[in-house]
Amino acid sequence: MSKKKVVVDPEVVEASGNSIHTYQAKTLLEGADKDLADYNGKVLLVVNTASKCGLTPQYKSLQELHTKYAAQGLSILGFPSNDFMKQEPGTSEEIADFCQKNYGVEFDMFEKVKVKGEGQHPIYQFLTSKDLNGVQDSNVEWNFQKYLLDKNGKLVAIFNPRVTVDSEEVIQKIEELL
Repeated sequence: MSKKKVVVDPEVVEASGNSIHTYQAKTLLEGADKDLADYNGKVLLVVNTASKCGLTPQYKSLQELHTKYAAQGLSILGFPSNDFMKQEPGTSEEIADFCQKNYGVEFDMFEKVKVKGEGQHPIYQFLTSKDLNGVQDSNVEWNFQKYLLDKNGKLVAIFNPRVTVDSEEVIQKIEELL
């Protein structure tokens, strides 16, 4: 797993008409369909999560980021996934309980999804396919890969799983978009 981040070309983003706002996902506990169009006007940080991963403590910095920037227009969307070494085996209830008890997670969490391969969730198809996002192809390398999208739902940056959200590069990019 490389340690570098990937930042997409802002001129390419401007030219792209594709938006994550055309997709929907099921909320973690209720299983209700949530239109991502509801996030129009918000900067989005989409993260695939897991409860039994060496990177799981990143939930703490994600929650801190949520606390600091939610009122300014940042929404963090967590998508649990069992795609990497079966590190998210729990049910929706178990995942929600884990996140709340261990990290006090208040940002939006969604039902467990596949982030790669056959059965990949449409949101992750969008995030990883230039044909869909209009910007860049990518692979989800591991748990806690981060996709940053602007207020129009356009892909702006991709951060490697080991890049934490409290790093200067992530904070700077978020603040530019807010």
